[in-house]
Amino acid sequence: MSTYSYLADSTYGKDNVKFLKVKKSKTDPKVHEVMECNVQVLLKGDFEVSYTEADNTPIVPTDTVKNTILVHARKFDTWPIEKFAANLALHFTGKYAHVSGITVKIIQDRWIKYDVDNKESYHSFIHQGPEKKICFLDYDKKNGSSSYTLVTSIKDLTVLKSTGSMFYGYNVCEYTTLKPTTDRILSTDIFASLTWNSAKLGSLETLEAGKKDDIFNQYYASARDITLDIFAKENSPSVQATMYNMATAILKVAPEVEHVSYELPNKHYILFDLKWFKGLDNNNELFYPSPDPNGLIKCTVGRNQAKL
Repeated sequence: MSTYSYLADSTYGKDNVKFLKVKKSKTDPKVHEVMECNVQVLLKGDFEVSYTEADNTPIVPTDTVKNTILVHARKFDTWPIEKFAANLALHFTGKYAHVSGITVKIIQDRWIKYDVDNKESYHSFIHQGPEKKICFLDYDKKNGSSSYTLVTSIKDLTVLKSTGSMFYGYNVCEYTTLKPTTDRILSTDIFASLTWNSAKLGSLETLEAGKKDDIFNQYYASARDITLDIFAKENSPSVQATMYNMATAILKVAPEVEHVSYELPNKHYILFDLKWFKGLDNNNELFYPSPDPNGLIKCTVGRNQAKL
């Protein structure tokens, strides 16, 4: 061990473990669901000597981590991904005594069935662009399986509305060039996160057993629907106000959710000034997509306990 330095923190594991799983209906094997995932598992524990003494004895090889993820994806139900994250967390912290904790991140692509001959296809899907569902689980077994951090996110859901957005009444100083407007394009890549209350959900064993599957599925769908609904209907005074209203609406319908966070880039579309060409007007019809710089607005909203 070095007399000059010490190991302050460490974690290791396997990243980018990818699979596509087909789930066949029990009543009709021609009816399928698909799940495409990218999994990261990082282990925490008593691995110090591998860093400080070049002693690999405690290391569970990252290839073993990869193999475990794939075997468990085959053996166990992976729907929803929150349940699969709990399964992996309990396995790694249970099988290896010196593994004291784990983080699991699962990124799920969005595949949607489409209609064929006016009926939903049995087993044909359309990939929904960059949109992802993400689950992140952080667990330390010394705290017991009822204490963990679990976050479910909607990522890269790109939306745009061509009117119904305003921005005026903001702080103005000598550096301000932005003109106020009561009619502008609003576009963003939605990144919304639900932080679950582990005390209300129950233990990881409860999650692994599938007893909270309906809650995960229902509230994720509700969060996505509420986000899109408010985005479309609200005459937005600002990104800040709209994202707060979205988060509040989600908290109202999802009692097991402790916090809702949004991270929204304001993707700017700049109105072309074409008056130079024979005085040609441009009544909010032709815009220039400006890739950068862009606004970036974040917030985390919690439930007011006094109003429960």
